Formats: sequence, C-alpha cells, structure tokens
Amino acid sequence: MRFGIRTLDDLALRGRTVICRVDMNQPVDREKGTLKSTNRIRACAPTLRELSEKGARVVILAHQGSDIEYKNYYTTKPHADVLRSLGLDVKWIDDVCGPAAREAIKALKDGELLLLDNVRFVAEEQTLFETKLKLTHEQQAHTQVVEKLAPLADAYVCDAFAAAHRDQPSLCGFEQVLPSAMGRLFEKEFCTVSELMESPARPCVFVLGGAKISDAFLMLQTVLGKGVADCVLTGGLVGNIFLAALGKDIGQGSVDFIYKSNYGEYIDRARELYEQYGEKIMLPSDLAWVENGERCEAVLGGIPAGIASVDIGSATAAAYRDVIMSAKTVFVNGPMGVFEQGPSELGTKMVWQALADTGAHTVLGGGDSITAAEKYQVTDKMGYICTGGGALIRFLTGEELPVVKALRHGSAIPE
Repeated sequence: MRFGIRTLDDLALRGRTVICRVDMNQPVDREKGTLKSTNRIRACAPTLRELSEKGARVVILAHQGSDIEYKNYYTTKPHADVLRSLGLDVKWIDDVCGPAAREAIKALKDGELLLLDNVRFVAEEQTLFETKLKLTHEQQAHTQVVEKLAPLADAYVCDAFAAAHRDQPSLCGFEQVLPSAMGRLFEKEFCTVSELMESPARPCVFVLGGAKISDAFLMLQTVLGKGVADCVLTGGLVGNIFLAALGKDIGQGSVDFIYKSNYGEYIDRARELYEQYGEKIMLPSDLAWVENGERCEAVLGGIPAGIASVDIGSATAAAYRDVIMSAKTVFVNGPMGVFEQGPSELGTKMVWQALADTGAHTVLGGGDSITAAEKYQVTDKMGYICTGGGALIRFLTGEELPVVKALRHGSAIPE
C-alpha cells in the first residue's frame, strides 16, 4: 500500500474477476478507423499483462473521445487491435454493461482479457451528467454501469491517472462496493509526482501553454501562491490571455478568438495573477503568424491588424531556453503554439529541445505535450512523462483528486 492506496501487490488475483479502468483515449483517424497515437495504450499495457499473467479474469473499461462533444466519441475496437499488437490476447465486444457484455464477463477464464466498448456510450459517463447532477461517490455506486458490472467482479483496479480529476461512475463508483487498488501506471505517476512535489529541486520552472485554459488558471493560483513555482513560462493561448490582460498587442484576430471562445473571463483573472506574481511570470516578447504559407514574426506592437498569432516568436523561445537550461526542476503542460504545422512549430520545437538538453528533472504532462516530444524525437530525454494533463494540473493545485479519494475508500474494503 502506498499513500493509503492498495497496489497490485496487495490484491489476490488468480481466479478472480477484476474490473480494470484504464485511459486509452487517443486521437482517431476516422477515415482509416485507426488511432493516430498509441502512447497511452502502451503505457497501460504492463498492468493488463500483469493482471493476466497472475491469473485474473480481466474486464477492461475505457473511454474514447472528448467528453464535451459527443460527436467525438468512437468505439474502442481499434484499441483492442493495438493491445493485440503488443502481445496481449484481448477479446472485444461492442457493449458496455448490457446483457452481451455481462455474459461475456461470466464466460471469462483465468488470465483472459475482455475490452468493453466505449464507456462514454453510457449517458452517466458524460460530462453533462457529471457537472449537472454532481453525484456523490456513494450515489455513483447506484448508477447503471456500476450496479450491472460490480456484482460480476471481485475487485476493481484503476490505472487511469490521466482521468483521475474526473468524477464519474467508472472512475469513482466501483471503489464504493469493491476492494480496490491502483494499477502500475497509476502507481508510478501518482507516486512520482507526489514525491517530487514535496520538495522540488530549485529553481522550479513551469512551462505552460496549450489551450486548456480552465486547468491552467486553476493550477497557477496554487503553485504561485504556495511558492512552488519560481518561474512560469507562458505560451499558446495561456500566453495570449496574459498579454491581452496587460493590453499588449497580440493581433486582433487573437483577441477575437479569446472572446468568441468564451475565455474573456480569464483576462481579468490573468490581470490579477500578474499584479500579484508578475515577477515570476514570463510572457512572450514577440509572436508569430502565418501569411501566404510563410512564417512571420514581430515584437509586440508590430503585429498587423486582424492577424491571429499562432506561436511564440524566436526571441521568446531563445529566452525561454535560457531559463530552462538554468532550472533544476521543470514541469511542462501544453505547447507554445500550433506545433502540428511547419510554419508555426518553431517555438514549441525550440522549447522542447531545451527540455531535452537541460540537466533539470523534467516532468511532461498532457497529450499534446507528449505528441510534441514524439514529433521532435526527445521522449527518451525527458525525466518523466505523465499520461495525464488535466489530472497532473489538478494534482498540482493541491486538491485531492476524486479518483484518489475513491481509491482510498476502496482500499479499506476487505477482500
């Protein structure tokens, strides 16, 4: 048991049916019916392999697609194909908790693995259900997915640290009725970050970009207020919001995007944060945009009217590199711009190369951050790569993650 939570070492597994919730959510190529990345599937495979080798009858629950836009939902069938390519003999069924799924679970033999279809096909697993009804963990134990599957299982294992900030039945409900433990990936990520955050080597630098604004601002107040962060390097939409809050020229197109995306409220919050901790927050001094397929750069104040910036400028990237090279600990979440496209990738590429070159202990979190590391072939040079972006940020706020709380409860249930 670690941090009050059982590990796989604390569960009897042979001959027992184990529900294992993983996070294998990956970008999908709908035309080809394949996944664009497999890093999260590869990350959870060791837990599934260990459960199988120890004789458990493994029922795998996973989601696929944004839980904000239902049109992004997709079947987990391609995930089963990837798991098989990794040497796991996985069965798959296009059902979550209906009669077909329950019969398939009952038919499992020792060591067999069964992947159910996308758990978010069940309404109670969707964000609207979570945010509007706000069920307690005890109430989640009485939802459809838990009531139908839990009676067929002997234990529950959560290996989805990337989703640990979510409060949904497949993540927090089973622990109310089944002996529970964290899988190897969850154990590694939760314990590594917990130990590191207790006493980070300094200077401790946060690199914060991307477009997940709510998570970013939730974390910023805590790490700055508690003195965890010695410096925050901003890029992407995060950087643009701070610049807009200070009245800096980021291009009218960027300003329009902020308000059209309903992020206007964060401008006031950014202004307040900068007034309190401005000496620790580094903002871009130049920005880039794309014109006729070519990259263009200008210092703040020199950006043409109507332009939308898509990356930090090269001078900013060079300044950020200097900070990263002198750091002892670096937390990273979110790219510096639209790195997927050549003309707008320079900022992210330069910063990620600095992360590879620095002697600091680097912790990288979030899907886009990992994808960028893969693109620039620097994954093996990162100190630690965490599959969870939102979960990592929520953890850094100091709040107890819903799944962590649920696992502690389930760890107290006798086997």
